[in-house]
Amino acid sequence: MATGSRIFVEGKHDAELVEKVWGDDLRVEGVVVELLDGVDDLAGAVRDFAPGPGRRMGVLVDHLVPGSKESRLVEEATGIRPYAMHLLVVGHPYVDVWQSVRPQRLGLDAWPTIPRTVEWKRGVAAHLGWPHETQADIARAWRRILGSVRTYADLEPSLLGRVEELIDFVTTPA
Repeated sequence: MATGSRIFVEGKHDAELVEKVWGDDLRVEGVVVELLDGVDDLAGAVRDFAPGPGRRMGVLVDHLVPGSKESRLVEEATGIRPYAMHLLVVGHPYVDVWQSVRPQRLGLDAWPTIPRTVEWKRGVAAHLGWPHETQADIARAWRRILGSVRTYADLEPSLLGRVEELIDFVTTPA
């Protein structure tokens, strides 16, 4: 039985990774993970969900670093009254959730540096020697990356801590 509280993530890959690592625990707690399709209208998503007592909203944001577009959007969304005390937005420093997978799982010492002129996921797939021209290629690349994840130990601590923080927030009674 689902609770009223939810964890929202930016996109499909984020949701699939959270499901793979924390899915069983979330089901036990009755917590549903929902997609935002990006955070450009995070304030609107907060208003639509209308968090309150017994209905907490946790949000995981990619690339939440000082001075970023994401940090400005989070600041706007977390200031919305009366929802602020029932809302927790946390983030990780990675361009994409792909980067939260330890690169050693893919045989890398570190994730490659991709020029800003190249779409990050396509650049990573190209660096790994994988097909990268189509969206289907990128989907297959993600499947390979996700398939390399066996347990939480295959993820970077900066993502682990944020997701655990969200789970604690949405499962603790108000």
